[in-house]
Amino acid sequence: MATEIRVPALGESVTEATIAQWYKKKGDTVAADEPLVELETDKVTVEVPAPAAGTIGEITVEAGETVEVGALLGSIEEGAGGSKPAKSEAPKEESKASEDEAPAEETAEGSSGGGESVSITVPALGESVTEATIGKWFKQEGDSVSADEPLVELETDKVSVEVPAPAAGTLASISAKEGDTVEVGALLGEVTAGAGGAAKSSAKPAEKAEAPKAAKGSDDGMPPSPAASKHLKESGLAADQVDGSGRRGQVLKEDVMAAVEKGLTATESKAPRGPSNADDGVREERVKMTRLRATIARRLKDAQDTAAMLTTFNDVDMGAVMELRKSYKELFEKKHGVRLGFMGFFAKAVIQALKDVPNVNAEIDGNEVVYKNYYHIGVAVGTDKGLVVPVVRDADELSIAEIERTINDFGKRARDGKLKMEEMQGGTFTISNGGVYGSLMSTPILNAPQSGILGMHRIDQRPMVVDGQIVIRPMMYLALSYDHRIVDGKEAVTFLVRVKEAIEDPQRLVLDL
Repeated sequence: MATEIRVPALGESVTEATIAQWYKKKGDTVAADEPLVELETDKVTVEVPAPAAGTIGEITVEAGETVEVGALLGSIEEGAGGSKPAKSEAPKEESKASEDEAPAEETAEGSSGGGESVSITVPALGESVTEATIGKWFKQEGDSVSADEPLVELETDKVSVEVPAPAAGTLASISAKEGDTVEVGALLGEVTAGAGGAAKSSAKPAEKAEAPKAAKGSDDGMPPSPAASKHLKESGLAADQVDGSGRRGQVLKEDVMAAVEKGLTATESKAPRGPSNADDGVREERVKMTRLRATIARRLKDAQDTAAMLTTFNDVDMGAVMELRKSYKELFEKKHGVRLGFMGFFAKAVIQALKDVPNVNAEIDGNEVVYKNYYHIGVAVGTDKGLVVPVVRDADELSIAEIERTINDFGKRARDGKLKMEEMQGGTFTISNGGVYGSLMSTPILNAPQSGILGMHRIDQRPMVVDGQIVIRPMMYLALSYDHRIVDGKEAVTFLVRVKEAIEDPQRLVLDL
């Protein structure tokens, strides 16, 4: 039976690709998931894996030709000619050479209760995402695992994803190492299912004993990060002396440095520093950028290079909203199960302003302006791996409580790396709150292809002139960065004034004014 090889989905707005090269030729045997052909698009290079084991029966498109998504590239003939039978030759020869040895091996395996092997593969990572980098393995070969226990962390250019164990048993093999790049569906390793797995892992007590101590407060035995291990060694501290702030209690470099500052290490253990900078290289640390960080860097620079970006400012008196929160925060939390914050008010104020100034909610696509008659509000969330922007969809149809609940859920899952890819796509406008980190004022960068982003900042008590009197008011600076190609200065200022009016008189939000 022949299995077709076709051009896979290549991501949003990508409809065609060019055949860069074939790794195999007609008649070659291939294994399932083995890379067959390389495709080049205007954004990425993609390898197409073999959909089945067998023999290349036909190649319909040669290198250099352009093909559309779904086009037929060739076919694989499954069966005797394929690579599957080739795998069975070695065992047959071994059994001929010594029929007594094979049963002995089988008995040894059986004594440890060996079970069925279950493959660990790269899951679907979301629309337009075809590959990921192995961030870290939480288990080693031979370790026992529980069903659905996180085994390995994958990093994509948008989020980090944990791959759970497909069954309880023993981690029998690891096929992809940390730092390797893998495609969707690729084999990561195998789990030997069943109770025998745990018995098998006990055969390696020496390796277990050498494993790094779990960080203080870590339930999963997470070893310190490489940078933290280096600083622990230099400072003379042990990992279990330091409180880990990383995921699942992992000790990070910053945790060790904080512990040193608290005096938990002897000063004599540190080598004295001389006036020369000859040893600066020894004290430097080079760490490869994660895919998420590299993508953030690229997208921010692309936004600067593409848009005619400009920022306009205003300030807003937060007194009315703060009084409203103070009066109703306990009742609000009791009824809705979430704290009443500022983001719900600002999201509603932004939506009203977007309705008044639709260009800020639009985007440029080639020579056309695309006006969005819906309001998907992105909310920037900082994590230990970088900034992510989950999207509150159709926020205009949600109440303030529903918006607060959605944002609260996004924040928790973002820090745990549990956000889904589709939850970070399709935003029409973004809100970024630098005030939670103490920022007084900033010029936020557009989240392309959006045309506007609102920057919120910290609230300061400042002297203001109100009705001819100098009074102290809680004030916040607001910043709107916008694409001047589509949004004029008058529209940008009008937008900020509308947000200011709604926040300073929150009754306008209730009355939709």
